Amino acid sequence: MEEINFWISIIATMAFAVTGVLAISDRGVDLFGVLVLGLIAAIGGGTIRDIILETPIFWSQSQIYVWLALGASILAFFAESLFTQPQIYRSMLYMDGFGAALFAIQGTDKAWNMDFGLPVAPVIMGVVTAIGGGLLRDILAGRKTLLMSDELYAIPVSFGCIAYVLILNFLPQYTLEGSVICMLGIFGLRAAAIHWDLRVPKAFITKTR
Repeated sequence: MEEINFWISIIATMAFAVTGVLAISDRGVDLFGVLVLGLIAAIGGGTIRDIILETPIFWSQSQIYVWLALGASILAFFAESLFTQPQIYRSMLYMDGFGAALFAIQGTDKAWNMDFGLPVAPVIMGVVTAIGGGLLRDILAGRKTLLMSDELYAIPVSFGCIAYVLILNFLPQYTLEGSVICMLGIFGLRAAAIHWDLRVPKAFITKTR
């Protein structure tokens, strides 16, 4: 299971980097900027989580995440026209969504196992792990962040993390099964949002002035 998680994490990290670069490609960013923003999008969430948890930063112990994120960013920079083709771009969005689901559950699980701020903090750490890198990227790129848009991204992640904490608290004997179910639940909601272009209902959005 750990080996499967590792390879999924690798693929998800690269997907985060590629989608991170594509999200700011219309900003006229140079190659160095692309590398920085792609890297932040890929590993930023996990970095913030580990800093808060005061534990060794995950990529300092396995730098393959850094190198693959940089490689994926370079690939996205030079092959932007390929990745922006509708079918390929949509596939990358699905991979990004699956990565967010995996990282969310991993972040929640890590905080829970460290007895960090139970039961609320693990949920926060899961959300931060999944979307923290994207938030940092958007702030640095001067674009609207996920929290300021009506995109269904953070909400499925939050629901999945809450559900997983409930399982850890009340049904700890089903931790493995629960982690898989919650991860698939997050991905399922995100995939539905991508496929049908679902958005947060206007009733739950403040009016612009």
